Amino acid sequence: MAEQVVEVPTKLLFLFRPARYKVGHGGRGAAKSWAFARALLTLGAAKPLRILCAREIQNSIADSVHRLLSDQIGALGLNGFYEAKATEIIGRNGTQFLFAGLRQQDVHKIKSFEGVDIVWVEEAQAVSERSWSILTPTIRKPGSEIWVSFNPELDTDPTYVRFVVDPPEGAVVVQVNWHDNPWFPPELEQERLDLLRRDPDAYENVWEGKCRRAVVGAVYGREIDDLHTQGRFTRVPYDPVLKVHTVWDLGWADSMAIIFAQRSASELRVIDYIEDSHKRLDEYVAMLNERKYNYGTDFIPHDGAAKDIKSGKSSEETLRALGRRVTVIPVGGVEEGIKAARLAFPRTYFDKDKTGVLVNHLKRYRRHVVTATNTPGNPVHDEHSHGADAFREMAMIADQMTNSNQVAPDLSKFNPTSIGIGG
Repeated sequence: MAEQVVEVPTKLLFLFRPARYKVGHGGRGAAKSWAFARALLTLGAAKPLRILCAREIQNSIADSVHRLLSDQIGALGLNGFYEAKATEIIGRNGTQFLFAGLRQQDVHKIKSFEGVDIVWVEEAQAVSERSWSILTPTIRKPGSEIWVSFNPELDTDPTYVRFVVDPPEGAVVVQVNWHDNPWFPPELEQERLDLLRRDPDAYENVWEGKCRRAVVGAVYGREIDDLHTQGRFTRVPYDPVLKVHTVWDLGWADSMAIIFAQRSASELRVIDYIEDSHKRLDEYVAMLNERKYNYGTDFIPHDGAAKDIKSGKSSEETLRALGRRVTVIPVGGVEEGIKAARLAFPRTYFDKDKTGVLVNHLKRYRRHVVTATNTPGNPVHDEHSHGADAFREMAMIADQMTNSNQVAPDLSKFNPTSIGIGG
């Protein structure tokens, strides 16, 4: 093919130079996706390549970058070279573009991509640690590359931590924003200025590519802001003089979440956190025992008193038989619990080394938004709600966590509307 000039923002010219990892992150209007597509199409026209275009969730080809690539084929004048089929794009020299959602693939399907030359992960801010841990070692063909483009959301997101906070050896990581795009259109300029005027905090994320404290619509958005600005997400050492109480959100296929908390006067200290699934209660107790804390009470939710159909025993009975001191938290309303959590937040410290996963869940705990009215509804039940539920339960019983050797009192008559504010 005859050589042609391919226009991309100067900051993104690194895409044409060899590197194991090529990462472009930043705000809206930077032409990241447009430049990534152009670079891949140009490289694929120069020599045969097998290119996987991936994202965390792809329910149909419409969710992929298939349309973007097809548009750029036309813009580059490559219609005679590439054929855009229903689920793939093929070049005359054998170059092939494939499309996949990572979350929908099992381990074996992802591993079948080991022969690709380049994988482009678009909207990578949503990619889970599980997906990265499977995909990255799979792309192992000699000279293979991993391209990553995304608009950052939270600084605790796996993609941001993996490629920006602590990038791997050989990574080229570039932040690119609207002012780096020489073709930035006037229509977007007005949108940018409007958001800057209306919501300066949102502007920093949307247009300048800076991380948010919490997701849009987060239940505890203001509390998370205060947590960081007041320095309460920090190192919180274990105090062996104080009892360590655990608060559980029970799960098997869903996540089991266990918060480890100490109380000193009115101060709450979240010093540790466990989250796992498909483990028996005795396995979790073994994990607790390994920590060798000075334990107080295990607080479990009301469903912990229900009998298991197979064993005929409740979680409460099983934990007691394993030597734990257990108190069952009575049923409480979700909104009452959220109110208690908001009251508890200002006096709560989180250990940044051991509870980052929990804090990330609290940042992402959000409400459904009714599309027709744009009004918030009930909290979303997803992978973030288990840790958030455990924190809500902790707030509800915070004043029942004592440093005596006595198990917490029976809470069956406990009034959850009067919690979380004592000293």
